This record gives sequence, C-alpha cells and structure tokens, in this order.
Amino acid sequence: MADKDPIVNHIYTADPSAHVFNNRLYIYPSHDRETTIKDNDKGDQYDMADYHVLSMDEVGGEVTDHGIALKAEDIPWVSKQLWAPDAATKNGKYYLYFPARDKDGIFRIGVAVGDKPEGPFKAEKEAIQGSFSIDPASFVDDDGQAYLYFGGLWGGQLQCYAGAEDGSNFDAAQLGANEPSTGAALGAKVAKLSSDMLSFAAPATDVQILDPDTSSPIAASDHARRFFEAAWLHKYKGKYYFSYSTGDSHYLCYAIGESPLGPFTYGGRILEPVIGWTTHHSIAEFKERWWLFYHDSTLSGGRNHLRCVKIRELVYDEQGHIHLKDPQPEVEAPPAKLEDA
Repeated sequence: MADKDPIVNHIYTADPSAHVFNNRLYIYPSHDRETTIKDNDKGDQYDMADYHVLSMDEVGGEVTDHGIALKAEDIPWVSKQLWAPDAATKNGKYYLYFPARDKDGIFRIGVAVGDKPEGPFKAEKEAIQGSFSIDPASFVDDDGQAYLYFGGLWGGQLQCYAGAEDGSNFDAAQLGANEPSTGAALGAKVAKLSSDMLSFAAPATDVQILDPDTSSPIAASDHARRFFEAAWLHKYKGKYYFSYSTGDSHYLCYAIGESPLGPFTYGGRILEPVIGWTTHHSIAEFKERWWLFYHDSTLSGGRNHLRCVKIRELVYDEQGHIHLKDPQPEVEAPPAKLEDA
C-alpha cells in the first residue's frame, strides 16, 4: 500500500479518526454504503448504519478489519445516519463517540463503551446531555482531562444553535439555511468531559479561530479559512493544534493555541481539495512520525457518498507549521454547493 492508496478497498470508508493504543494504530472511520438518495447540502446521501474498526502494526502494512463494532439498530435513541466517530481510552476502558439523528431527526452525540480498542462497543441508552450537531473528536491531555470537540454546518445543523452552548435552542427554521454570511464565523464547540467519559462536565463553549494579522475572529465570509466541520485536536511540542475542514472551499486547515480550549490562531492549510466533495481527517503520531488520515472518492470513481481512507506523512518546520512531506497532486476543486443529482 502506497501512502496515496486506500488503506482498504473491500468496504467504503470515510472520516478516519486515528489513535495509537497498545503500540498499534487504530482507525475509526465512517462506513459508507450504496444508496439511491440524491446528493444534497443536507447530507442525506451519507447513509451509514454501522462502524468498523481498522488497525495495523505499520503504516503501509497489512490492515485488519475487526468487523462491526457498533450498529444503529443497537442504539435506542438513534433513527439513522451514524456519521463520523472518534475514540478515546481512559480508566482501562475504550470509548466510541458518534453522531446520529435521534427519533426527531436532530443530530446528537452518543457514547459507547468497550473493553478493547476494536470493540465491540455498547452504547449508552441516551445521547450525551447537552450535545448537538456532528463530528465528535476526543482529546485526552497529559493531565488526564478529556475534551470533546464537535460541530458541523449545513447538514450538521450547527447553524440551528447560534448563541447556545447547551443545545437547548434548536431552531428548525435554520435547517434549510447553510450558515450566517456576516459577522464572525460559527465555531466548533468544545466541552470538558466528566471523569467517567460519559457526560459533559460543563456546557460546551465556542472554539475561536483568530486571524493572525488582526487577532480578530475569522469572518463568516472567509470560506477559505473558517470552520465548517471535522474538528480535530492534537498536541505537538507543548502547543495545541486545532485542525478542521472548511467545507465548501474544500481545504483542511489548522490553528495553534496555548490551551485545549483555545483561542487558536490560524496557521495555514494542510491539504488542498481532493476528489470528492467532503474533506475530513485526523492527525496522529505513530512510531515517531506524524501522519494525516483523510478520505477522498477515488475508489468509487468520484461518487461523493462512497469514499476511501488514505494516509500521508506530515512534517513540521522550525516554526511549528504543518506541511505534507510529499507534494500533493492538484485536482479540480469540487463545486461550492451540491445540487440535487
């Protein structure tokens, strides 16, 4: 497997969250499947129903598919769409965080617990209280405090909660809206997790991304730099790196801060547009090298809802900025909006 090839091709995978557990690399992706649902900005075409866990001893080596670790029918509060997950370990247990639509069609975030990194996982009976939107990403700091980052615009419903941090003011009128066009960009959310990893210790707060020239929040109109979805946090040489997707401009970007709660100052782009509409990633250190895990739609010939996970190596320069180790081939950027097919 070359670093630009899909890591598996027997199933479609996306939204890879990578972690090193017990000296082995584990990847927690979404599991895409065929559907007749038309492409649209609400994301209805991403019709996932379960999670597989993948693992490997070496990047480029044999990948083990551990099979289904959790499926929608076993989660009492879920109606459909098990989107991008993430995992963490603490207290000798493993925790799988996942977004899904509840019985009212509203995205919440759930948590499931397992004894092994590959699962199986058993979901809590209810979604995490105070959770909303999509794309949970967990981070456990050196002091043991765990955090959960989340949020996504458009189909991810983040725009339905402007001004609320506890998920209490869902505005259904904003379901058809994409995002504000003026003022500061809507940010991801971050919440400290309780010691048992099953709930928020306090309501979520905004993740601020600042312009390095003005120290002001990135504007909503700045589609090349503002947050859209796919929050991720990692730590490098004492600094906190918050990375994310810009959505309709199709970049992966990052910002750097002194605290896991931010604020973060915009640092640059990690990845240019790839084949397919979405961009979603994670970053992890494995065997003293840094890796970017991402997806595109090459395996399906460019079909947006059938994606494949890939890996590229990252390096840091002397200023701590992130770069791909090898140049990225240019591709034509996808359209800014998806039209119904």
